[in-house]
Amino acid sequence: QVQLVESGGGLVQPGGSLRLSCVASGFAFSSYTMNWYRQAPGKERELVVGIRPAGGSTPYADSVKGRFTISRDNTKKTVYLQMNSLKPEDTAVYYCNVQLQTRTYWGQGTQVTVSS
Repeated sequence: QVQLVESGGGLVQPGGSLRLSCVASGFAFSSYTMNWYRQAPGKERELVVGIRPAGGSTPYADSVKGRFTISRDNTKKTVYLQMNSLKPEDTAVYYCNVQLQTRTYWGQGTQVTVSS
C-alpha cells in the first residue's frame, strides 16, 4: 500500500534551518509529482511547493520563496524540503503528499516549531 513517512521536524530558533524528509513506498515514486503542504494552527492546509518527476519544482508559496528548497532522490524514493531562515510564521505541521490516478495520499505530518 502507499505510504508516506515524514521526518526531520522539531523546535528551532528564528533564523535556523531544518531539512524535512519524506520516504515513499507502494507506488512508482519516480513517475509522480511530490508535494509539501503545511498547516498552521487555526489555518487551512496550504501548498508549499511540489517537485515534478524529473526534478523541476512547481511555484513556491510566496511566503517561502528564497528560503525553502525542494529536492528529490528517486533512487531513495525520498523528497526533501530544506528550510532556511526560518520564521515563527513557518510554525506548522508539514505534510508530504502525492496524487495518484484516483486518490490523494498524505503522510502523518511532522511538526515544525520556530520559536526563541
